[in-house]
Amino acid sequence: MATNWKIDPTHSEIQFKVKHLMITTVTGNFNEFDATAVTEGDDFSSVSSVDFTASIDSISTNNSQRDEHLRSADFFDASQYPALTFKSSRVEASGDDFTVTGDLTIKDTTKPVTLKAEFGGIVIDPYGQTKAGFTVSGKISRKEFGLTWSAVTEAGQVVVSDDIRLLAEIQFVKQA
Repeated sequence: MATNWKIDPTHSEIQFKVKHLMITTVTGNFNEFDATAVTEGDDFSSVSSVDFTASIDSISTNNSQRDEHLRSADFFDASQYPALTFKSSRVEASGDDFTVTGDLTIKDTTKPVTLKAEFGGIVIDPYGQTKAGFTVSGKISRKEFGLTWSAVTEAGQVVVSDDIRLLAEIQFVKQA
């Protein structure tokens, strides 16, 4: 029997990290997102699918000027491409460790990516809702997804790295 799960956005966070000037890391997040998962049964021993969407307009790096630049055509081009999406093609479990493979679409580019997920467990909250938790991580090349803006300092330092680390704390709620 298939079980549907929906992300609990108030207890989840979606982050990305990128090197700035190759000496420090800047963290950003998406404040508006949605995700669903379908499992066979009431646990995550067999996962049929995972779908995720994030609103590009909801990007926040705690710097409004940088956020507007990220939303511009130099990066995500939010006016033309308002969301990024991920659709799983395969989910493999090994104990509490999962490998989630699927298609990530940013702008008009779709590429396969593999994410790691660590299962935190399933609990029933004080309101009787069944919840499941995961810590998700991965890495992508921003340039492979058309995020090619680049600059170099006078000393020859790259301003923004190509590698983007993805980090998420996900809490799913079992649907009735």
